[in-house]
Amino acid sequence: MRECLQALLWDEQGASLVEYALVVTLIAIVAIIAISAFGNNTSTVLGTAAASV
Repeated sequence: MRECLQALLWDEQGASLVEYALVVTLIAIVAIIAISAFGNNTSTVLGTAAASV
């Protein structure tokens, strides 16, 4: 029983999946912040350019 528990504690097979999930989450958070920060400004600039054409 003890050997089985030690094997479960030291098993790193799912660690890479968790790391990839954290990276994807971080990228999504940065993208949301960037869109929130620059979204209104970009919309205004593109709207002005479209209106002048």
